[in-house]
Amino acid sequence: MTDLTPVLSATWDAEQSWKLSTYTDHGGYGALTKALGMEPADLIAAVKDSGLRGRGGAGFPTGMKWGFLPPDDGLPRYLVVNADESEPGTCKDIPTMLSAPHLLVEGVAITSYAIGSNHAFIYLRGEVVHVYRRLMQAVREAYEAGHLGKDIHGSGFDLDVTVHAGAGAYICGEETALLDSLEGRRGQPRLKPPFPAVEGLYARPTVVNNVESIASVPSIVGKGVEWFTAMGTERSKGMGLFSLSGHVAKPGQYEAPLGITLRELLEMAGGMRNGRPLKFWTPGGSSTPLFTDEHLDTPLDYESVGAAGSMLGTRALQLFDDTTCVVRAVTRWTEFYKHESCGKCTPCREGTFWLAQILERIEDGHGTDADIQQLLDTCESILGRAFCALGDGATSCITSSVKLFRDEYEQHIQQGACPFDHSASALFDYDSAPAPEEAHA
Repeated sequence: MTDLTPVLSATWDAEQSWKLSTYTDHGGYGALTKALGMEPADLIAAVKDSGLRGRGGAGFPTGMKWGFLPPDDGLPRYLVVNADESEPGTCKDIPTMLSAPHLLVEGVAITSYAIGSNHAFIYLRGEVVHVYRRLMQAVREAYEAGHLGKDIHGSGFDLDVTVHAGAGAYICGEETALLDSLEGRRGQPRLKPPFPAVEGLYARPTVVNNVESIASVPSIVGKGVEWFTAMGTERSKGMGLFSLSGHVAKPGQYEAPLGITLRELLEMAGGMRNGRPLKFWTPGGSSTPLFTDEHLDTPLDYESVGAAGSMLGTRALQLFDDTTCVVRAVTRWTEFYKHESCGKCTPCREGTFWLAQILERIEDGHGTDADIQQLLDTCESILGRAFCALGDGATSCITSSVKLFRDEYEQHIQQGACPFDHSASALFDYDSAPAPEEAHA
């Protein structure tokens, strides 16, 4: 069995792990000192050589993304950290920022130095107020200790960091919609090209990276490229956080090398709750095609998951046992995508609305045989035609669920009702939950 590799999560269980003193006691900001003694081009080359791929879902090589910036023209360029984590099941960046915010701040400082940025932004979901406060405190501590601000560590490099709380929209996880929101406009995707590397924030060259991508940089610089490349697979290097949730005995964050299998992770997590069989699961969040127990031994790396018909995405592994109605689960996800569609393009705006209508009709027992084909036809009308990836992602769980569980859709239609007891699949016993007045007593 593959061992866990606590790197990003190495200090999570330390007392007051979010404090600067705790972080420095564990070697924090040593990588920044080392980086400031290197040439920026050498830092970019090191990240390229490490094989670090974007941990936000797309898996694009991080160092290559940095290298897309045009030559320095003496005017501002920016680093923007995408901390707008909000897809159902995805829950790795928020615990990272909550438990080890200085790891992200150090990564921001190193990355900014590498790309020649003197102002970095961390775009965070406004709903997670506790994380926002932790980040603000970490940035303040870093300024006071000389890790941010003017002449950092006597290197002559200046850096300001702004933590920005967004108003709460899933679409702002799309990098160009995030940039529009950061500029004070309505968060909607931009037409590309131009890409952010050429014309991003305030129409200046901009690098947009996910929290986990940036938080991985200090360990690469501090421990070396060879250390990082020793983990993972040939084309998917390093480690990552795997978020196990749903019907699993011990849900949580499991940090392991890329290429580990769900069977290995499940063994660490105590298996499925009550020993029930695994029915279906998402390898990369609700916007990725579903897997079943047939994929338990699929290596969780970008290439293997792609070859098996899905996407590694954010490694949000939502696990469902045989008590779960797949139609109901897909309906709940589709309602989310309908609600979060920004409305800019017709395929996504209208398509997600009708997908939700059809799914709700089938789940309520009022569907017809034609509704299943209509679902697939509507998905086909959206796929590849939406302005951004939200529309494509909304179709993934539907098309894959029909492919894998068409008989379950037909059962809803033939019986005129959902054949599952929804209380059996609930994660909590709601009947024993206290009444609202008791809960606040």
